[in-house]
Amino acid sequence: MSILEQAFVPTTGPQIITICGDAGVGKSSLAATFPNPIFVRAEDGVARIPEAFRPKALPPIRNEDALWDQLKALIHEPHDFKTCVIDTISAADRMFVQSILKQDGRAKSINSAMGGYGAGFSALAAKHQQLRNAAEMMRIKRGMNVVFLAHTEIGNVRPPDGDDYSRYSLRMTHDKSLPPYIDDVDAVGFLRQRVVLRGDDGERKKAISDETRELVMHLTASNISKNAYGITEPLEVKLGENPLAEFITNGETK
Repeated sequence: MSILEQAFVPTTGPQIITICGDAGVGKSSLAATFPNPIFVRAEDGVARIPEAFRPKALPPIRNEDALWDQLKALIHEPHDFKTCVIDTISAADRMFVQSILKQDGRAKSINSAMGGYGAGFSALAAKHQQLRNAAEMMRIKRGMNVVFLAHTEIGNVRPPDGDDYSRYSLRMTHDKSLPPYIDDVDAVGFLRQRVVLRGDDGERKKAISDETRELVMHLTASNISKNAYGITEPLEVKLGENPLAEFITNGETK
């Protein structure tokens, strides 16, 4: 059989998704609506989920070794969980920085770690790629969805063919660590409160928000987001309901 005769139409399997947003907006509550989730806690967003919707979680992680131990257990040990939630990669980023500084022993900041000249940032990016690789192993070996949660910060974009502008991005120590969670995932969602501006013409308008949450997954200049599901408008997010349910498998290939 020739190589070309082996071509086939790929099927849709478990998803790897990044969900970002400000603190307290409901990232953990949304992640808890994915199929049979288990939370890996670099920080404890699970404790703030309403009790009726609170999922199972592994013990809080205090160091990098504990993170890898929990992920190895989810990859290799028998269990029925269908979704692994990493809460959050922003907290894991801080943990990785401390691990690199401890390994260096002399550096006082990630800028000068590993001899400087960007080596510390490269080492940090490698750890994030290792975390993304672990997610892929859970998807392949265990048929699990993986949800990365992240805090946001406002960053500057400097396009070569236009003016600079600002947008929401993932809160990480360095941009080198972003690709595993933006480029190499099935979707990126930005969770926000719905905001409207009120005021008379010519006057300074006030931002008014309610309890309505929206998940932005389509391409927009104001924030990091993408999807391959055909979503083109913000999705309303209700407590205990998953607006992506029709696109998420239960550990099986569609």
